[in-house]
Amino acid sequence: MEEDTLSKGERTRQAIEEAAYALFLEQGYSATSMRQIAERAGIALGGIYNHFAGKDAIFEAIMHDKHPYKQIIPVIAAAPGETAEEFIRNAAQAMVDELGRRPDFLKLMFIEIVEFNTQHISKLFEEVIPQILPLIQRVQSPTGALRPIPAPLILRAFMGMFFSFYITEMMIGDLMPPEMREHGLESFVDIFLHGILIGEE
Repeated sequence: MEEDTLSKGERTRQAIEEAAYALFLEQGYSATSMRQIAERAGIALGGIYNHFAGKDAIFEAIMHDKHPYKQIIPVIAAAPGETAEEFIRNAAQAMVDELGRRPDFLKLMFIEIVEFNTQHISKLFEEVIPQILPLIQRVQSPTGALRPIPAPLILRAFMGMFFSFYITEMMIGDLMPPEMREHGLESFVDIFLHGILIGEE
């Protein structure tokens, strides 16, 4: 929705979300008070309660609007590729690139995991499912040569594999030899596609 088409109430609600989001990323959920959110949003403390029942409701709205899966899945879906292998290679690169551009995604996910025990994920997953179905159809393309693995499991393994690549790249990327850093993502893609065992003749 464009900024100039928002009502005053919608703009205030958006300002509250943006203020809370910034504060949650800066200092964590628990350390952020409603008063701090109001001050950052430029409204009176009581004004927040015209839009949200409390801090948890604000966080739930942020999860709905900004969770990485909602942002990253369309990026993956836009990846080119005529075959399953081409699509997976391009989608992996697109996912890692998007994560690199948005370090806030990782912080938001950790807040959800550590402070909420993933309680908001179930609602989010219901919304993401319709976006996932076209991806499943692409990896089931007849031009590929997939093992008989359920497509949702393939997609889950994909997300896990390349999310872990991004995290380990952040943690230990600088400690690895240059040749490993240079071909890191390509090696992960090959392992995802072909495994680590030598196939039998």
